[in-house]
Amino acid sequence: MRRLVVAITGASGAGYGVRLLELLRATEGVESHLMISDAAALNLHHELDLKRKDIEALADHVHSVRDIGACVASGSFHSDGMVIAPCSMKTLAAVAHGLCDNLITRAADVTLKERRRLILMVRETPFNLAHLRNMTAVTEMGGIIFPPLPALYQRPQSVQDMIDHTVGRVAEMLGVAQSLAPEWQGLKP
Repeated sequence: MRRLVVAITGASGAGYGVRLLELLRATEGVESHLMISDAAALNLHHELDLKRKDIEALADHVHSVRDIGACVASGSFHSDGMVIAPCSMKTLAAVAHGLCDNLITRAADVTLKERRRLILMVRETPFNLAHLRNMTAVTEMGGIIFPPLPALYQRPQSVQDMIDHTVGRVAEMLGVAQSLAPEWQGLKP
């Protein structure tokens, strides 16, 4: 059984976290642990007309961001990685500076200290210097900065196609089988 931790924070792009949870739910042998920030709950409603409970139903285990004693807060809890999708600049800054002020940032800190895969789908544009420095700091600690930028070479026909491709690429980075982002076969003559 593979264990993956997913956090959804208050940046725009809640659909990325939702689609990742849907993929994990449909993948045999994967156990998901979810945290949703209060700002993320607002975005889920605003962007997708979904309630927190709708998204929580997609996860195997749900943890309150205030439950700093949850299993995902400890390095002895083995996980195969963590994704913050989307990742707000506030959360990025907290991770970059080791500020474990809630369960999301504590779980991210644990993921880094245990040398596990941490993927931050940062959402903000344009980036200011603080954002760039925080991304550099997380990268130097072993995290992966993965802004959800659309790949247009696949000729997406919808926003959902763009979300699917990005989530498929993230799933591959976690070692999860997926068919959302087909392998590039090269240019055809």
